[in-house]
Amino acid sequence: MPTEGMNPMAMSPDPVRGNTLSVSGGGNSALSGNGLAVASMLTWAAGFPAAEVLLQSWPPVALFAARLALAVAVMLPIWLLIDGSNRVLRARWGHALFVGGMLGAGMFLIILAQKMTDPVTVAIIASCAPLFATLIELATGTRRLRWNFALGVIVSIIGGLIATSAVAPAQLGMGAACAIVSTGLFCWACMATARDFPELSQTGRSTITFAGGLVVALLLFFVAGQLGMEVMPTAPIDVQQIGMLGIYALVAMGVSQVLFISSVGRLGVALASFHINIAPFYVMLIMLVLGEEWNWTRALGAGIVAMAVVLAQDRKVANPA
Repeated sequence: MPTEGMNPMAMSPDPVRGNTLSVSGGGNSALSGNGLAVASMLTWAAGFPAAEVLLQSWPPVALFAARLALAVAVMLPIWLLIDGSNRVLRARWGHALFVGGMLGAGMFLIILAQKMTDPVTVAIIASCAPLFATLIELATGTRRLRWNFALGVIVSIIGGLIATSAVAPAQLGMGAACAIVSTGLFCWACMATARDFPELSQTGRSTITFAGGLVVALLLFFVAGQLGMEVMPTAPIDVQQIGMLGIYALVAMGVSQVLFISSVGRLGVALASFHINIAPFYVMLIMLVLGEEWNWTRALGAGIVAMAVVLAQDRKVANPA
């Protein structure tokens, strides 16, 4: 979780060093942090249409395991090149298993939510992320709730609710509950990833927690198989599915998470999570290219969230305990 401090090394994009994660209210930090958050949400949004294709023949538990396995297989060698083998071997692997397990549980629940609903619905429900993240920062004492930030949270949620009005209530239910729990777990895990591995680069922080998530994914895969549940794709894996899996694992998860953790280092998890509320607009743009219709309600919601981001920029955070 971000804490107040001006250590320049703790503000570098990759790698980041130091005992605590620092958040600066400086203009350059805010500009780069918001830019990273936008890029993170754009790449994250690309995963929803890809998952929609894959879920037609992939059971959620199989897609969950395959996604993390591909991401770890590609990102681990990159991490070794960035941080070196000694730092990788001496990393806090035990703690990473716990943090990654929470992150992995959130990932599985969001796949399950999309299976029960649709990609835009899941992205819209994630609009509660600023509230979850703000409560986390308040609970850990890393933020004082200033009026402009509180107003920004409210405006951000209003933007999400306006976008949600475009979704039929029949699409909500258990899928919505899975998406909400997933969002809470994601916010906490991102906070812990940015806070608890200060000796690692941003790539290393994401990779080590993905490795923890992969352990959870493999356990779920094994248990589901033992219970007689469907765990393998129901159709032959072709070039299209491999391409969609590459987008879903490497772009929408790997690249997006590294960018988001970098944004958290500059803005804090609460402010960075505001950008999640614009994700439905990005998803809509991607779906528009794929032939779906433009929706002015979601565009309006995205505009309101963007205003909330600007409103909440000038802020202070509390000193760490």
